[in-house]
Amino acid sequence: MTTLLALLRQNRNYRYTWMGQVVSEMGDYFNNIAVFALVMEKSGSGLVVSGVMLSRAIPAVVAGPFAGVFLDRLDRRRIMIASDLIRAVVALAFLLTINQPRPWLLYLLSAALMFVSPFFSSGRAAILPTIASAEELHTANSLTQTTQWATLTAGTLVAGVCVARLGYHWAFVLNSLSFIFSAWAIWHIAVPGGFRANAAGGAAQAVRPWREYAEGLAYMRSVPLMMGIAMISAGWAMGGGAAQILFALFGEQVFHRGASGIGSIWGFAGIGLLLGGAAGHLAGRRVSFTGYKRVVTISYLLHGAAYMLFSQVESYAAALVLMMLSRVGMAATSVLNNSQLLRHTSDQFRGRVFATMETLRFAVMIVSMAGAGIASQYAGPRTIGLAAGALGTITALAWAWCDGSGRLPEPGGAAR
Repeated sequence: MTTLLALLRQNRNYRYTWMGQVVSEMGDYFNNIAVFALVMEKSGSGLVVSGVMLSRAIPAVVAGPFAGVFLDRLDRRRIMIASDLIRAVVALAFLLTINQPRPWLLYLLSAALMFVSPFFSSGRAAILPTIASAEELHTANSLTQTTQWATLTAGTLVAGVCVARLGYHWAFVLNSLSFIFSAWAIWHIAVPGGFRANAAGGAAQAVRPWREYAEGLAYMRSVPLMMGIAMISAGWAMGGGAAQILFALFGEQVFHRGASGIGSIWGFAGIGLLLGGAAGHLAGRRVSFTGYKRVVTISYLLHGAAYMLFSQVESYAAALVLMMLSRVGMAATSVLNNSQLLRHTSDQFRGRVFATMETLRFAVMIVSMAGAGIASQYAGPRTIGLAAGALGTITALAWAWCDGSGRLPEPGGAAR
């Protein structure tokens, strides 16, 4: 199987895609940090912060079905480029909010930015089997996901420093330029057959978004493994949404360490994601399909159990280690599941499958985030964290039961 360095060195298409990913995702954090810092500086309103978060999450959920249908119907490369160019314009428009911060404009621009994003992120997943060979596919998936977590870990730190030193203007300009660079990188990829799905309808055939999306859902229901992976994704999102609230509560209220405590919890979570990504990559190179399902069970049990222990320990150092272990289990599971989706999803449905998975995660995270926020008014962070970890553990046990009872058979061959 191809190594990470060999993949970047030998596969020109993947190298350009990866370069675009690194730059654009780093740019995303410039926007995130700048927007939230701007809101707190100008208004100091937690309500406005919540409004910005919801205005980013809800449009991504709404856009998912449309993104999946169009990615399976039209040229995926062109859709990704269009997504980048539109986001470049929207990112630059945030300059209008600096001197006269208007919440409605922040909501509108945040919504526009996130509505367009699934057309790129799901497109990147959909083209991966097109630009990577069968031998390269697992490595390409591992590197793509690990890069996301690396940019999360490093991007927030770099963005925070740059926003503080350069100001909001440069943060928004750099974010816009990052999308332009990504569009330039995607423009340079090419394959002989192009980037239209194998069984895509003709250009003259009318697009019927809801009917075609329903066909994609029916396809997913017909493949038990995909339903199992959807269950795992929802299980993670139930705790993942709560984590957006819990990390701040644990850093501030439980361990009484303020901003540094919150940052440390996020930092150790990021380290765990990187370690888990590496573990998932190594496991995927060695295990059979049966072994893959067992590794997912173990990894997700680790994720849920470590999260539950994190919520209860008194030692701050132990809490950081447990958070790291929880994210190791989650990341390993994510890499392995994504590799299986890439191998077994038919090309004509790949855009809809990955868009649906992304939509599902966002939707459950919104519910989880809202639930954790409401629950924090009636219960302590430790109780909420214990419940979130228990949901992850129950998800792992449900997966293990499905596997043990033969409900997760291997799909009938790879779909290139």
